[in-house]
Amino acid sequence: MSTAIEFNNVSKLYRLGLVSSGTLSNDLKRWWQMSILGKEDPFLKVGSVNDRSKAADSEYVWALKDIDFKVEQGDVVGIIGKNGAGKSTLLKLLSKVTGPTTGTIKAKGRIASLLEVGTGFHSELTGRENIYMNGTILGMTKKEIDRKIDEIVDFSGCERYIDTPVKRYSSGMTVRLGFAVAAHLDPEILVVDEVLAVGDAEFQKKAIGKMKDVSQGEGRTVLFVSHNMASIRRLCKNAVLLNNGSIEKRGDVDEIVDYYLKGQQTLYDFERKGNGYIRVEGFETSADGIELGQDLEVKMLLHVYRNCDRVDISFDVKDEGYSQVVHVSNYDSQFHLLNVKAGESYFVRCLIKNINLSPGTYTSNIWIGSSYEMYDWLRECVRFYVKQNETFIQRETPYDSSSKVVLASNWELV
Repeated sequence: MSTAIEFNNVSKLYRLGLVSSGTLSNDLKRWWQMSILGKEDPFLKVGSVNDRSKAADSEYVWALKDIDFKVEQGDVVGIIGKNGAGKSTLLKLLSKVTGPTTGTIKAKGRIASLLEVGTGFHSELTGRENIYMNGTILGMTKKEIDRKIDEIVDFSGCERYIDTPVKRYSSGMTVRLGFAVAAHLDPEILVVDEVLAVGDAEFQKKAIGKMKDVSQGEGRTVLFVSHNMASIRRLCKNAVLLNNGSIEKRGDVDEIVDYYLKGQQTLYDFERKGNGYIRVEGFETSADGIELGQDLEVKMLLHVYRNCDRVDISFDVKDEGYSQVVHVSNYDSQFHLLNVKAGESYFVRCLIKNINLSPGTYTSNIWIGSSYEMYDWLRECVRFYVKQNETFIQRETPYDSSSKVVLASNWELV
């Protein structure tokens, strides 16, 4: 099997806030070194790591640093990592939207890319006109588009609005049309970024099926960026985990996804709200990847910052479509925290017994409050993956009715 894509020590450097080197003398120095002497850019020797959570300590940042891997023809590779890890930059370099600062990228065959909503579309043109324009930009001939346009329109599901200007399309409809064009280009390499998340569940399923057909049935190569670990597992054979612009780990998709989810509590940035009278100061979960029928346990450390008459606690689990599938609260186990005092701390354990959810990735919210105010709310702070268990018979209820939230005074936060 031949190599379809090869990244050789690829790096991408950006200057924060400015396009040029900052001064005329530095621009002249760069021009002299690169254009006249044929040497490397003298400003590449500086630059900080691409960690968006920290203040910049340099005028330059490495969006990608020393990326080196190969993708075999017909392979489907998932690119995963937290926001800002360099996933989209990697795909833009491959698609030649921008060029690498150092290193080389070799790719065999025509590349079709879907990187951002509306890329290659003109808002004033109709959907049909944009199919012809975008198809032409991607390398299709008019005869080729004529032959495939009915199939493209049918796949996109936008037939009713195909002669309406794209500016009146929703983001989901735009993605549908863009993916339909890219997928029917018959590319040797298909590059898809997270944009599929904008589409509805029906279209995501159709898009995943199309990418499977392209790779398995036609032997074409696919690079797929997503935060949906269930889709990554279903579609990809191998995965690459990026962290702060560098490759942290690569290999078999199940191994890489399990490794990523294990560190998800520290890698994932969750939203937080509340008046802060009581805050969740720490939490941990018993499992990153669990099987049907196993228990899920979440432990929390609560600290009281202001006297409160009553404290209620709830824990929600949501599926990939953000629908609530499990709700457990202190009401289920009929215990209440009453008259808590500022300065006190409590250890709380939430146990969901015999979890019975379909295989996939789930997120959880933690809510702390009372009947009339919210002390703390952590949105999607816990992520876990449910694995298939062939020996388990799925019941009608998603979890055991004895699931509960209880005080765990003998538990110590690790």
